[in-house]
Amino acid sequence: MQALKYLAAMSVSFASGLFISSAVFAFIVALDVVPRLAQKTGTEKYIKLYESALLVGGIFGATTEYINYRLYIGTLPVMLIFLCLGVFIGVLSMSLAEVLNVIPILSRRLRLHKGLFWFMLALATGKLIGSLMYFIMDGFY
Repeated sequence: MQALKYLAAMSVSFASGLFISSAVFAFIVALDVVPRLAQKTGTEKYIKLYESALLVGGIFGATTEYINYRLYIGTLPVMLIFLCLGVFIGVLSMSLAEVLNVIPILSRRLRLHKGLFWFMLALATGKLIGSLMYFIMDGFY
């Protein structure tokens, strides 16, 4: 009877992980993130690599719910991995903003035409500093 409970819990966990990851993939596909990113960076020939990396990352993320991965790789590789995760989240949020035409509307309403690059850089820097303060300083969480 106990084994049946564990099997049911594992099945529900696996199904919920698949449901969440498929929703995230559908969101990424609906926004055309991969082709748009490849077009903006001029790396159209690496689209298959981008898609494979997203697939492997999604599978890894879905399986972390029920598999306890342990990697002993040291501090520097972990910092590099989290830097890549931050870049991915930034690219995803910026592509969402671009698809929703937030940036052109914001630039027209604020009458920003020449300093848009610096405005976006200031937003990203503020987000970075806020994230670092949240994770490093006590009392922010």
